Amino acid sequence: MRKLVSLLAVVALGVGFLAWAGTNRTVGGGANGNQSGSSRPELEYLKAVNSAAPPQDPQLLFLLMGAYANANQQAEGAEFLTARLNEFGPRLTDAQKSLYLSAIGLLRAQHASTISLLHRIGYVKDTIAMLDQAKRLSGGQIYVVNWISGVVRSQIPNFFHQRRAAQDDLTWCAANIAKAPDIGWLREVDFRLASLALTDGDQVKAQDYLRQSGYKSFDKPVVLTTPFSEDPLSGHAFASRRIAEIVPGRVYALSGFEFTEYYFVVSDNRRELIGIDTGTRTDSAKTAYEALRAYAPNLPELTTIFVTHSHWDHIGGQTYFRGLNPKPRFYARSNYQEEIAGEINGPESIAKHFFGERFNLEDVRNFRPDATVDRPTELKVGGTRIDLFPVHGGETRDAMFIHLPDLGVLFVGDFIMPYIGAPFVVEGDLQGLLDAIDVVVEKNPRYMLHGHEPLTRNFSSPDMLAQLKTNLSWLRDQVLNAIRRGDTRAEIHQANLIPPGLLSGRPDALLPYLILREHVIDRLYHQNVGYWQADLEGLDHLGDSDHAELLVDYLGLSEKQLVKAVEKMAADGKYELAASLLESASARFGRTESIAKAERLVYLKLMEKYQNTDPFKYILYSAKIGEQTPAMAASE
Repeated sequence: MRKLVSLLAVVALGVGFLAWAGTNRTVGGGANGNQSGSSRPELEYLKAVNSAAPPQDPQLLFLLMGAYANANQQAEGAEFLTARLNEFGPRLTDAQKSLYLSAIGLLRAQHASTISLLHRIGYVKDTIAMLDQAKRLSGGQIYVVNWISGVVRSQIPNFFHQRRAAQDDLTWCAANIAKAPDIGWLREVDFRLASLALTDGDQVKAQDYLRQSGYKSFDKPVVLTTPFSEDPLSGHAFASRRIAEIVPGRVYALSGFEFTEYYFVVSDNRRELIGIDTGTRTDSAKTAYEALRAYAPNLPELTTIFVTHSHWDHIGGQTYFRGLNPKPRFYARSNYQEEIAGEINGPESIAKHFFGERFNLEDVRNFRPDATVDRPTELKVGGTRIDLFPVHGGETRDAMFIHLPDLGVLFVGDFIMPYIGAPFVVEGDLQGLLDAIDVVVEKNPRYMLHGHEPLTRNFSSPDMLAQLKTNLSWLRDQVLNAIRRGDTRAEIHQANLIPPGLLSGRPDALLPYLILREHVIDRLYHQNVGYWQADLEGLDHLGDSDHAELLVDYLGLSEKQLVKAVEKMAADGKYELAASLLESASARFGRTESIAKAERLVYLKLMEKYQNTDPFKYILYSAKIGEQTPAMAASE
């Protein structure tokens, strides 16, 4: 019923064609100039956060900038951030001012094509002056400031004589990638250097930079700075490859080798190596383990592996480790089989998107630990005290914390995975997550190591988790009350639920709450409503072919009108609505050249939208159009 209403709204939108401005974005401001934020609760949340105080974490400022840009609300974004700069100016450092000026400058530059020709030259000159001021205030050493300066200047017409400055900024960024938030920021640097070389007529250099950027052509309507990578064979990786010593010489973390983190611990007597989880696939486990051995060739033999929970990506590599000599001893929860039984019945095609074509479900199905744990247990391995704590956690009921108290390390698996269980299977327990937070707070580890790199980065503090528990408890109450009122899931999301005290509380809880909020709402809603809902959702069984019939046979929608409507929605930043229309119409029109082009734009913009906050959406949207995101390496 609700989908039909959305489809009918498509016709009301009209089919006016919008021209594209440049090769890297849609027209700033969309068709309506100032869009309502109701359909973008994440944008409204980031506005609230940035209105409360200058964010201590600059990422919150640039997430807001990116949200405005992706929504094609550049004018509104520049106005909002200018107001914040004026409001907070007296208490900002020069470095903070440079960040605001850079963000404003980027949004202004993207909006320039909508300024009348009479005023555009002055507008662009003012924007350049803003970027110059940002560089002066930053001392020329803040990566994001130089990155924005180089990216913007590289796209300014030659009339303004910014090419040399762009080249210098981009070259500096390539040489100083260690100062970047992530190596993923190098992707746009290489692409812009490729574009400059192409303008100069240097085809060889242009193609070399383009290859390094990971892009296949100069036709790209999005900007990706994400640390994520996508490969059809190996699946998704959350971060670039690296090996870190969490405790020097004792605890090793391997990131970016595949979907999951690998951890290894050298025992107190230095005679045994202890592993945490096995990764997703045999080939990736082999690659990661051999990389560790090359990095630290004098490590002892692997004797023991502890499994934090029996999800695909934590036990799928077990066959490789079983083949080592000597064979390591595996420990897992006693109820591991219940978890495996649930996941092997999930949609296997989705697993391939996440874990790659090389993923083999049989490696999960065949997992058998050597020892199981059903109660708090203390062990000694090579003289190292290891405390095992069974918990429910937020994701699976077979979760287990592995605590090394003498090293101050707690391995927590995926107990606070934001999706509250894998979103495509029946699992997840918010109360289990809240209870597990109590265990973390009680143990108060120096290092809290999760099953995936973004979790370790964003959920690193027991004290922050204590506040987050209060925030999530409040959110649960609000969602359950809304369900009792008969509110739809969309209405709950659009309410932009922000707990009292969050904005004035711990700054390090602001981003974690945003990351969790959407999926806590989704999981609670799914677990607390029936298959019929108050707005009549679920009463019918209409599919895409029925919706296509409505659009074509009853409303007279042609392919040309469909494509124009999708382009209009994209210009207005309504990518989910556009994707829904394309999906509904596919049963009648298929994937013609014009539809495929429109579809690619929509899903690329959805990838851009979620590239720093929702990796699972990023995975599925990229899979929809077969779009790879190669892992980045430092420039050659």
